[in-house]
Amino acid sequence: MQRQRADAQPAFVLHTTPFRETSLIVEAFTRDFGRIALLARGARRPRSAIRGLLMAFQPLELGWAGKGEVLTLMKAEWQGGQPLLTGQALFCGYYLNELLLHLLPREDAHERLFERYREILARLGADPTGKVREADLRCFEKALLQELGYGLTLDHDNAGRAITATAHYHYRMEQGPVLLSHAGEAEGAVLGRTLLDLGAEDFSEPRTLAEAKQLMRSLMAYYLSGKELETRKIFKELQEL
Repeated sequence: MQRQRADAQPAFVLHTTPFRETSLIVEAFTRDFGRIALLARGARRPRSAIRGLLMAFQPLELGWAGKGEVLTLMKAEWQGGQPLLTGQALFCGYYLNELLLHLLPREDAHERLFERYREILARLGADPTGKVREADLRCFEKALLQELGYGLTLDHDNAGRAITATAHYHYRMEQGPVLLSHAGEAEGAVLGRTLLDLGAEDFSEPRTLAEAKQLMRSLMAYYLSGKELETRKIFKELQEL
């Protein structure tokens, strides 16, 4: 197996797991190498130079070397400029990280998605109250599916006909929108306007925002093979309190 070495690679930490007594396994999203696993030796020691750097949602430059599935972290430098996430924004940040952890294959570069991730973190951190624009989440989910090769069909139905704004559709997995005779014909029906607005990333209409949320939730559940994300479990529990 070929030895790999990288230096000064833009990256974000997605998740860390304790390893043995003093180390961490770091799941990182990098610009040029995609999602990778790194062994941070001694990172849990009180005097470790990188102990406070390996935080989620903070821009880093990482260096590593080694071969195999888990490489050895050699260097980590904080790049600054990203406010700490708080409140709802922090919760949504963990949701995005879970999507990347479960859907992105290892060592598969997605530079455009990396930039979209950087941009949404900046927007999540821009409001000191931690409020979140749902439209930002929908746009990122759409970009993620596009990068993974699951791009949505939003301008025509499964028969090749242009989407009609006033018609109702059922989005069938792997096929795209299916024209319905009326809204009650299928569960989760969406208005054609919602599909067109989602394609244009225009969420100014409340109905578009609500229907796009339900549609993206169904799509994510499908591509996650039914696996429920921890962030969604926690959110449900908070709603029940």
